[in-house]
Amino acid sequence: MMIEPPIEELSKKAGNKYKLRVLVSKRAEEIQKHNYEEGINPEVKEITQACNEIMEGKLELDENKK
Repeated sequence: MMIEPPIEELSKKAGNKYKLRVLVSKRAEEIQKHNYEEGINPEVKEITQACNEIMEGKLELDENKK
């Protein structure tokens, strides 16, 4: 169970929980691919890192992008 950042706050930023799941999973996959290519062993899991990026406003949902 994820505690920080709170799911409800993340959902508000994404619009709903479905959009949040899609956004987080896509970003986490990008982070994981980058870490693998660079040989990086992350201290924080990719999903947590993606959620933190959303909370910090570094990652936003683009409605027009498919």
